Amino acid sequence: MKYAVELYYDAETEKKLLYLAQRVADEHLSTKFLEWKTRPHLTLACFNDVDEKKCIEQLKKFAQNHKILPAYIGSIGMFTDTKTIFASPIMNKSMYQFHQELHECLNEFDTTGWKWYSPDNWVPHCTLALTEEEDDSVFYKASNLLLHEFKKISGKFISIGLVKITFPVKEIDTVELCR
Repeated sequence: MKYAVELYYDAETEKKLLYLAQRVADEHLSTKFLEWKTRPHLTLACFNDVDEKKCIEQLKKFAQNHKILPAYIGSIGMFTDTKTIFASPIMNKSMYQFHQELHECLNEFDTTGWKWYSPDNWVPHCTLALTEEEDDSVFYKASNLLLHEFKKISGKFISIGLVKITFPVKEIDTVELCR
């Protein structure tokens, strides 16, 4: 079974990001992201398998030693190979350090094949639309829509969670970061 550790936003930021994803659906372009039934998030790490209980214990210890982080979302980005459209948070030193320390904390779990989430390759992104299964025109229309709708967002990252990568995504546990 495949798992991910995700970083979650505060409620107001989450609401703004969900609005953008919903706009793509409302325009009848793509509903795929919403069908996954996942919250707006940054994926911090992916694993081929984990001991859920042990992973949750480690996430709780990690969260106790890490404070809420500022979240500045400054632009819209795209992975053209997968036709994924996302909100792009501005990377800063504390975010990079947080990500690296999380990987050190969970280094016993198998990340083989998930290099894009490793500290040296990570592109932090919050998916808003998944259009790979659609005609190319949907990708361009959804990109255009989101480029016009997007406004910079200032918020916070407040919690981390373990999810099972299934369709739809299954949240296993969520842990609040220190205030």
